[in-house]
Amino acid sequence: MSFMRRRHGQAKTNKDKREVPDVTLRWGRVIAYLRPYIRRLMVALVALVGSAVLSLVFPAVIGGVGEIPGVLSTVLEQQDTELLNTITAVLLAVFFIRSITSLVETYNLNYIGERIMVDVRKQLYAHLHTQSLHFFTERRVGELVSRISSDVTAMRTALTKNITSLLQQSLILIGSIVIMFVINWRLSMFILIQIPIISAIVMLFGVYVRRISTEVQDAIAGSTVVAEEAMQNIREVKSFTRESYEVQRYSSAIDRAFTAAVKLLRMRSVFGPVAAFLGFGGLSLTVWFGGREVIANRLAVGELVAFLIYGLTVGGSFAVLVNLYSSFQEALGAMKRVFQILDTAPDIHDNRDATELSDIEGRITFDGVSFAYDERQQVLHDIQLDIAPGEIVALVGPSGAGKSTMFNLIPRFYDTDSGSICVDGFDVRNVTQSSLRSQIGIVPQETLLFGGTIRENILYGRLDASEDELIAASIAANAHDFIEKLPDDYDTIVGERGTKLSGGQRQRVAIARAILKNPRILLLDEATSSLDNESEHLVQEALSRLMQNRTTVIIAHRLSTIRVAHRIAVINEGRITELGSHEELMLRDGLYAKLYEMQFRETV
Repeated sequence: MSFMRRRHGQAKTNKDKREVPDVTLRWGRVIAYLRPYIRRLMVALVALVGSAVLSLVFPAVIGGVGEIPGVLSTVLEQQDTELLNTITAVLLAVFFIRSITSLVETYNLNYIGERIMVDVRKQLYAHLHTQSLHFFTERRVGELVSRISSDVTAMRTALTKNITSLLQQSLILIGSIVIMFVINWRLSMFILIQIPIISAIVMLFGVYVRRISTEVQDAIAGSTVVAEEAMQNIREVKSFTRESYEVQRYSSAIDRAFTAAVKLLRMRSVFGPVAAFLGFGGLSLTVWFGGREVIANRLAVGELVAFLIYGLTVGGSFAVLVNLYSSFQEALGAMKRVFQILDTAPDIHDNRDATELSDIEGRITFDGVSFAYDERQQVLHDIQLDIAPGEIVALVGPSGAGKSTMFNLIPRFYDTDSGSICVDGFDVRNVTQSSLRSQIGIVPQETLLFGGTIRENILYGRLDASEDELIAASIAANAHDFIEKLPDDYDTIVGERGTKLSGGQRQRVAIARAILKNPRILLLDEATSSLDNESEHLVQEALSRLMQNRTTVIIAHRLSTIRVAHRIAVINEGRITELGSHEELMLRDGLYAKLYEMQFRETV
């Protein structure tokens, strides 16, 4: 033991209990997703600027600016048909070029948007796979799916369409205001006085929209969770005839989303007419003031028309910016939820100096292990257990005694609170998780297969295995015969979670997968407890082959499983109260003997 203590003496003993981070959104971090596509973005921005500048030409051509004659002055005053033809040709050329720039801008921005969506989803999905089991027990699958789907889509819109529209409309707005000042500074100042009033109304609206939009997103995510749970547990829904209940549950969740959406719709409906009144009211006042300027000979009629067109352009750009502001507010909540997941550090992580575990004999040592899922739930107390290489140890005890927790600590799905677990003398916290788990095969009680083919499910044990190795593993698992009788043998689709196969068939596929992995340590979680006698015999025969020359830990409820164990550890209230062979424990007449009388009355 002194040798093992030296090797794991530097390991941490406290679990890293992190709360969900409070994310402060930094736009620099958001915009960083654009950097890999900076060249394409620059092309789009050049096209955007060109499109914005060309949009400013039309009013000048119509009304004229300064010494530049407009169509109105040409037709009404000079009656110059040739000049009119030239100006019209220029306008057609301008609009054609603007169409080209708009095409370049739209294609590149949408391409960037799609790439960003792919990048964020890959990053988010990869990060989710770094999290520990505790992370997933605290969250619902539907919630996480909502982050990957709808929230990432909101990020994409904000990073491409919204930002570029912001730049384009800002250029048009600024350019129009500059030209308006060139035409008549008095009228321009009259218009600009109205902007602070409208801006204040918009800001108040944006704060409210942001809060209600977050409620809508959360409500939609909640309804997704309800639907996801019902679909995943459809067998239970059907068996308990709870279809109506689940429909009602989903309807209630959707109704909550609808209520929040209506609140948002109501606010937008109020704001639209108010904004329209402010805009047209401002335009009416502009016409009034501009008319006075024309009467006073400080402004030509053509310039007034150009000014009004630029005024409408300013109003349109400002309206777009208002909508963008509200869209940004809606996207902020989605972005924060995405970054909240990305900023959640995994509870279980490799130490910087973690070593690779390879070529092990398979000794497992629990040295003073204590563990609690939270402060109120102490599960294990000072567990001492040394399992020799190749030994088979069965864990037995009442429900909730701590058997599954011991089982889950070996592959380091959780970290101990105190004490250590060693494999061949190496503390599991000082080796990489991938190297540790590559040495461990797990056959759970309820085997959940992926929805693809049997071949894909077995090859999950070792992706590079040959066809001969695949078939050999299936034969050893007593699975080959039933697989050959299926319509598409190894290419048969097993269905969601393997529902097209029986319980015994799923177990044998899982055993074939474990055999293909060829682990040194094997963990069996009540692997035959829910099977009929025939299936149990086939599975038990396959397990016997799998356990040969492997260190095996079994959570067992059946005598037929316990018979193969060299030793039995009786767990009660988080402690090992008895340890020995079946015969030794029966002679002690303790808890094991009582459990045997209650649960293991089968004849050998």
